Amino acid sequence: MKIANIKLLGLSAAIALSLCSFGAYAEDSKIEAPYNKDQVKGRVDEAQGKAKEEVGKVLDDKGMEVEGNIQKNTGKVQKGIGDIKQDIKEDK
Repeated sequence: MKIANIKLLGLSAAIALSLCSFGAYAEDSKIEAPYNKDQVKGRVDEAQGKAKEEVGKVLDDKGMEVEGNIQKNTGKVQKGIGDIKQDIKEDK
């Protein structure tokens, strides 16, 4: 494996972990967050899926690329559900 691929893989992992920690922080916070759980989880899944998809492209791993694409799109759907819930909550 080339050094550039290893660095990209490490960078992708760091980004995914930082996004996961953001989601955990927002979930544990007692302050009313501007996002609901579905929005946060959806955004985290979308980012992780995009990172996985890009790593799959770099490593020429079609399975990882497809898995990342599915995770990215699932995150988009969940984020959309969270957006709808937020809109309903704000209309009260």
